[in-house]
Amino acid sequence: MDVSRASNPLFGPNRFKLGVFSANCDGGLTMSLAPERWPCRWDDIAAMSQLADAAGMEFILPVAKWRGYQGKANVYGRSFETLTHGAALAALTKRIAIFCTVHVALVTPAFTAKAMATIDHVSHGRAGLNIVCGWNQNEFDLHGVTIDPETRYDQGLEWFEVWSRLLQGGPEFDWDGKYYHFKKLQTDPLSIQRPWPAVMSAGFSPKGREFAARAADVLFLNVTELDQVPAILADVDAQMAIHKRKISVFTMGHVVCRPTRKDAEDYFHYFAEEMEDPGGQAYYLENRGATVNDGGRQIVRPMRNRFHRATGLNYAGAYPGVYPFVGTPDDIAAEMARMSASGLAGCTVAFVDYLKEIPYFIQEVLPRLERLGIRGPNV
Repeated sequence: MDVSRASNPLFGPNRFKLGVFSANCDGGLTMSLAPERWPCRWDDIAAMSQLADAAGMEFILPVAKWRGYQGKANVYGRSFETLTHGAALAALTKRIAIFCTVHVALVTPAFTAKAMATIDHVSHGRAGLNIVCGWNQNEFDLHGVTIDPETRYDQGLEWFEVWSRLLQGGPEFDWDGKYYHFKKLQTDPLSIQRPWPAVMSAGFSPKGREFAARAADVLFLNVTELDQVPAILADVDAQMAIHKRKISVFTMGHVVCRPTRKDAEDYFHYFAEEMEDPGGQAYYLENRGATVNDGGRQIVRPMRNRFHRATGLNYAGAYPGVYPFVGTPDDIAAEMARMSASGLAGCTVAFVDYLKEIPYFIQEVLPRLERLGIRGPNV
């Protein structure tokens, strides 16, 4: 870690990092018709983010969306753009890292360098960039842009090379690459974090992991069962070794925390099964795909979690591939401790209603994680 990144809590001392994911979009990670699902109002987002900030959580991570998942709920049909969202939250918070999510096919490296440096100054060194190379052509059609599934990560790596070189500073330079051709590149101010703000990416495919191995500080991967983790981490470590780098691996979670296990499981069943939005799930699977091609070998994405397997039910109101934390505060804390022990460095959390549910999570789960030794005291 560069010493000048010390202001970013993503590189802080807690062994197991926690972030809030997808709260800039309606529904969050809930593909459900439940009427209480997250409505994505700005004042609620700001209040929830300030609670997470005061509680010592590490980061806020938004999703860059331009089109909803259709279905009756049309989850993600309403969303806040992430660079402007990040600038506003940077001014409203004090400690938490503020990430922005950018599609490389839509925003130039020079624009993103300027925007991220701005947010880094507003936040005094807490900005982070989540680089997305794109997968849903329907969203890019809105911009008149076509993405090539075979070359998107190659394009993304070239984009990252330009962006990161800009933020290192120095004299103007031209760029004549395969995907980009720029003249007289420069940016001022530079980011506070050196050599550039923290970088995340998510990639289940081999090409996605290779991109992260070369560009990111944190890799997000889908995990639905902890027994999947050793093989995942071994594969990531092998890829990182090629580039003589190390990377933290996180996953994504959805929390239903209640005083009793029955209350939590009943509520999970209510919003994810009884109030499911199968149309949204069908749209996601059609556009995202259930498998990834790895040199002619089809790899099945991990989407079915322990609740699917135990009951045989669809739970189509739960976001595909997200780890379900469902139970009492003791259950949630113990599961996160097992996740940490498996080698994962952190996870994001989401809720059906973030603002109503995160206070209980902060009050009951975080102290238990401290007692279990995977997080330190909030100071």
